[in-house]
Amino acid sequence: MASIAFACKALCVSLLFIVVASRPTGRPKVFNVQRHGSKPDGKTDNANAFTSVWSRACRRESGRSKIYVPKGTFYLGGVEFVGPCKNPIEFIIDGTLLAPANPSDIKQDTWINFRYINNLSISGSGTLDGQGKQSWPLNDCHKNPSCPKLAMVTFLNLFQLLLHFKRYNYYLHLKLSSLLIYLNYFLKTMGFAFVNNSNIKDITSLNSKMGHFNFFSVHHFNITGVTIAAPGDSPNTDGIKMGSCSNIHISNTNIGTGDDCIAILSGTTNLDISNVKCGPGHGISVGSLGKNKDEKDVKDLTVRDIVFNGTSDGIRIKTWESSASKILVSNFVYENIQMIDVGKPINIDQKYCPHPPCEHEKKGESHVQIQDLKLKNIYGTSKNKVAVNLQCSKSFPCKNVELIDINIKHNGLEAGSSTAVCENVDGSVRGKMVPQHCLN
Repeated sequence: MASIAFACKALCVSLLFIVVASRPTGRPKVFNVQRHGSKPDGKTDNANAFTSVWSRACRRESGRSKIYVPKGTFYLGGVEFVGPCKNPIEFIIDGTLLAPANPSDIKQDTWINFRYINNLSISGSGTLDGQGKQSWPLNDCHKNPSCPKLAMVTFLNLFQLLLHFKRYNYYLHLKLSSLLIYLNYFLKTMGFAFVNNSNIKDITSLNSKMGHFNFFSVHHFNITGVTIAAPGDSPNTDGIKMGSCSNIHISNTNIGTGDDCIAILSGTTNLDISNVKCGPGHGISVGSLGKNKDEKDVKDLTVRDIVFNGTSDGIRIKTWESSASKILVSNFVYENIQMIDVGKPINIDQKYCPHPPCEHEKKGESHVQIQDLKLKNIYGTSKNKVAVNLQCSKSFPCKNVELIDINIKHNGLEAGSSTAVCENVDGSVRGKMVPQHCLN
């Protein structure tokens, strides 16, 4: 009996060992970039070391991978992190990633680029320092025809991009206009293309050369606790820019920059923005839309609990005259929004022409249809007398615009109370209304 009991006990112990050994470990495999050859001296280009670490983490087949950037300054000449990967990847940045001061030293078109990845998490207390000061004087193409084309892509870059599209069969689903939208996003601090079910949290982006964070064909992505900072006079430094995206959530984020705090372009749907502070900057902008053929509808946008402080615009929708595409902008809700000395607090501009004369100017009305737009509990102060500007298309008037409890007072140098301007708008009004509404 003793021998049988011992045998049973040994068998149980063996089975327990097998179960424990076969159970997937809860701890991820950690790849510390400094232990894999990176130097936090602010001078050594760590691009190759970072991509090598990424390759090892990405192809690991069992369990999660964690890439860790410790405190210190890691100079990067430009990196691309490309999937698909075998497992979820957590990228923790506690140090500073430092871009070259000279934009020509970045040998690619987005400084830090993530592509074709699912289940990516980026977090940490670190900073992405774009060192944009040297680039900003070059971003004057709107007034200087001979400017360096910072946003232009070389033929080789385009060829490589098309190869990537072909590799993952995305070229079957994307038309040339979508590619052009993507190409317009270059020289950003951090870019995401075809990245799904992912998130970025708590990172700081400082002094980008052009845009800070850029998203193309990204779906189910959360952005929270992020800080974005650049001077108010830094050109084209959009905070967050997205096109052909869906199910994006932006929350608890501070953005101060020289262009749009958030820019929403063609094909973006199901976007939720909450608890964001914007200023300086150009507000939260939808568009510009309608300039290119085959653009897609923009719909289902919620913007709530926002503070615009000293921005040129607050709520902004802009579409080109004589637009090349007929698209729908619909189901927008703006609620609980404070304006602090904003230039144009509420601005629908369907005659958008940023730098006259424009080729589309006076050639026809916008073909972008705006409808089902709710503006509720919008309050604060306007630098201009016209606090509410609803300038819609004559050919495609704005439909079902709801104004509920608007209280925006004039606080500028010009004498008089705030006013509203309406063109080609059908809608309704409820509650307090300052300025006096102009809807029919």
